[in-house]
Amino acid sequence: MSVKPPSGKPGTGHAPARQLATRCIHGGATTDAATGAVMPPIVTSTTFAWEGFGQPREHIYTRSSNPTRDALERCIAELEGGARGLAFASGQAATAGVLDLLDAGSHVIAPLNFYGGTRRLFDEVRRRTADLDFSFVDMCEPGNVEAALRPETRLVWIETPTNPLLHVVDIAAVTALARSRNITSCVDNTFATPCLQQPLQLGADLVMHSATKYLGGHSDVLGGIVVAADAELGRQLHLLRSASGGVLGPFDAYLVLRGIKTLALRMERHCTNALAIARFLDGHARVERVFYPGLPDHRGHALAKRQMSAFGGVVCFEINGGTGAVGEFLNRLQVFAIAESLGAVESLAGQPATMSHSSVPTAERRQMGIADNLIRLSVGIEAEADLLSDISQALEHH
Repeated sequence: MSVKPPSGKPGTGHAPARQLATRCIHGGATTDAATGAVMPPIVTSTTFAWEGFGQPREHIYTRSSNPTRDALERCIAELEGGARGLAFASGQAATAGVLDLLDAGSHVIAPLNFYGGTRRLFDEVRRRTADLDFSFVDMCEPGNVEAALRPETRLVWIETPTNPLLHVVDIAAVTALARSRNITSCVDNTFATPCLQQPLQLGADLVMHSATKYLGGHSDVLGGIVVAADAELGRQLHLLRSASGGVLGPFDAYLVLRGIKTLALRMERHCTNALAIARFLDGHARVERVFYPGLPDHRGHALAKRQMSAFGGVVCFEINGGTGAVGEFLNRLQVFAIAESLGAVESLAGQPATMSHSSVPTAERRQMGIADNLIRLSVGIEAEADLLSDISQALEHH
């Protein structure tokens, strides 16, 4: 299966629009103007000398702006087709930055099934410290979002595909509903990346990434990204980020930018490997159910075909035999590593109930549909045959 990234907005003048794979490498005009270096230098200075009294240069203080971080922000803004990108110290810091746009007493609608860390930030932190209220609904049915709207609703938070059950939300339908009520919408695009899905082109106001995952792609950098469709919204986010200080450091910005250079190439292998594994697991005697949008019987398959250019690199499945079988399977894996996180070149496996969603209370986790026998695979870019062989031998043990 070949990943065919959306081409995004057309170029200016008579130049042909560049494909996203090309923009991953050249997006944001990141070549250093002073030296011609094709990778921007890592500028570690925290402060910048003024030309004279009352004559500041472009950069004043690194918490506000930094040349290396700016290069990354220009690149990701171009890939997402947005007006401005903002890089944060982590995906959670980026999410918190979006919440900083809201006044106390605001109401937020979010998916019932989504990343446990985001839910913890919403429910355990901002509900208490910022007097925000949250409703969690099944967003696979846009009508559920409409039913949850209140006069004080100020943000609709969308995650698609969701973590870990890979539910697919109709971005165009939900963002149109939000826009009709003058409500800001933000899409967590971590699982899809701009190679597979571009939420701003489907009507979202903001798009968020945990850059720790596919954008960085090598399990060696922590970061978050927010891209705003509108320049004024981007300006507000920049002011708030400068005030709160959760910025991405220059070396980390360099690592994310370096990762983006190979993003399109990596996503193609992630997707082809994941589809092969999902097909292998589907119908296997030791597997109860497989969750992957690329399978025809997936609830969101038809929507994913319209909204995405490929189906992503995460596959989840429920194994027969309960928690004991989960541990047995994970411990027998030889290529896959048991680890948190996802989206890097190496394949990872874990149990959401005790790892990515361990912070969610058991009753709420079950309401979300996350069973104790659910296993999440972050499929890497190793040889497909080796990954299939590893899963096969781990499942065959009794």
